Amino acid sequence: MLKTIGTIAIPQAAGSEFDHAAFDAKTRRVFIAHTARSCIEVIDHDTHRHIATLPGFPGVAGAVADDGQILATNRGSASVALLDAVTLDTRAVCKTGGRPNGAVIVARSGLAIAACIGNDGETPSLQLFGLSDHKHLSIELPGRPRWCVTDAAAERLFLCIREPSMVLVARLPDLGAVTHWKIPSSGAHGLDIDHARQRLYVACDDSTLVEISSITGEVTNAWPIGGPPDVTFFNPATGLVHVAIGEPGLVDSIDPRTGHATRTMTGAGAHTTALVAPDQLYVISPAHGGVLVLSDT
Repeated sequence: MLKTIGTIAIPQAAGSEFDHAAFDAKTRRVFIAHTARSCIEVIDHDTHRHIATLPGFPGVAGAVADDGQILATNRGSASVALLDAVTLDTRAVCKTGGRPNGAVIVARSGLAIAACIGNDGETPSLQLFGLSDHKHLSIELPGRPRWCVTDAAAERLFLCIREPSMVLVARLPDLGAVTHWKIPSSGAHGLDIDHARQRLYVACDDSTLVEISSITGEVTNAWPIGGPPDVTFFNPATGLVHVAIGEPGLVDSIDPRTGHATRTMTGAGAHTTALVAPDQLYVISPAHGGVLVLSDT
């Protein structure tokens, strides 16, 4: 059950456009891709204050975090940027395929991964970068990539493909043993994983949330949601899956153990979120001029 507990103002947020955000547990900061302004906004979670605007991330499409390291995908410059979550300095920039989108960072393995949509005539690709050894691997993708996650051991990557609708699975750290798990709903998009129950949650453009086994790819359940989704988070503390839907502006929360669903109205265009486990969900809402903070209890 979500309950509004406040808002956090972000400069130039009203009427703007944002994309994927991430909470870094080491610094307790939230990093938000401010796509329309080509910058990253930084929120201090403990004080619920905006503390920095970091420029220089052209068309930034998303941010992911792990152990004090932030990876940002820059669609406008075909690159990924590695940031230090403590100092807020950019430590490295790596060229990628056109329009990098979904991303993963695994600090303990020194891996950064970007799923690239490609520019006109360019084949979509999945690209892996070694953060210390400068390794670079790339494989072609069968369609437009959306979001991606890894299993608990960071031995497998799961990536949503829009069409044909599927979850592509690749072994880490070499992007080998690729398999395709067909999704029975069109437009696989938002994605998260329940490590304990070994389930993936795939939010699809046809207004469906699909649950599949992260071991076999077997479809184990499906539920209707209130519109074409975007960012999807599973909260291990509450067991709820939260799916952000930009139009008309809502978050659907589903308990996959029971199928019970609740709906929280947010704001038009609020299609991205950041989960701050165990008990808060940040909804990035241009209509609210920044972040709508929801309690997840």
